[in-house]
Amino acid sequence: MAFTFETLILLVLFGFFVGMVAAMAGIGGGVFIVPTLSLIFGFTSHNAVGTSLAVIVFTSLTSTFAYSRQRRIDYKIGLVSAIMTIPGALVGAYLTTLINERLLGVIFSIFLIFVALRMLLNLKMDMNVSHGFLPRKFGLWHRRIIDSAGERFEYEANILLGFALSFFGGLSSGLLGIGGGAVMVPIMHLAMGMPIHITVATSMFIMVFTSISGVLQHLSYGNVNLEYAACIALGVVFGAQLGAYTARKVPSKSLRRFFGVILLIISFRLLLKFV
Repeated sequence: MAFTFETLILLVLFGFFVGMVAAMAGIGGGVFIVPTLSLIFGFTSHNAVGTSLAVIVFTSLTSTFAYSRQRRIDYKIGLVSAIMTIPGALVGAYLTTLINERLLGVIFSIFLIFVALRMLLNLKMDMNVSHGFLPRKFGLWHRRIIDSAGERFEYEANILLGFALSFFGGLSSGLLGIGGGAVMVPIMHLAMGMPIHITVATSMFIMVFTSISGVLQHLSYGNVNLEYAACIALGVVFGAQLGAYTARKVPSKSLRRFFGVILLIISFRLLLKFV
């Protein structure tokens, strides 16, 4: 598609939508950006992944800024998790040079279906799971966070399990062009036992490190379209602020169901393109 003024406006509006949803769900927004660039703008899978990661840098930075003002980020756990997501993102970006475009498209489509089903079926994620679903005997960190509104979050996080699984969050980011939040949110909430509100905020913080490390690799491979990334990022900056502000007010179950349906439609359409 030729880059026109209408294209610019479309990309900015799309970026606003992505930024708002991403900030509310604790994801980078790549699940929307990659298929949109591929299906509507004709990007190759590799360029869509690289450009998506460039946009996610802005999504994570602006969302982190908003959540830091709410004091809902667990910086200690976020930094420890980032230690493993960064090498994972580098490995994932490198793997895109070894996998052909069609296979990469199929991999992303299947992953998208998984994310959509999680949004539709895993409705218990709004519960404050104190111990997760996995047995934990070692590496428990007692955490206590009081946000800007005075709400108190006290929990025990399985840091050893989270540290081990965080590598796969980074791997998905570099390979699939997502921020890694779609993987890190269930890791932190279900496996580590963190409250969902703290999980979402901390996920955006971790994504700052993951997305930057991944996009640097993709820049060296020539997979980033800076013109498109800049336009989408312009909308993301404002959308992410609104998303973080309304995150505690919008019913997450209804929102997850709605976007689960949208993601299923997109994923099956993308899968048909490559299969």
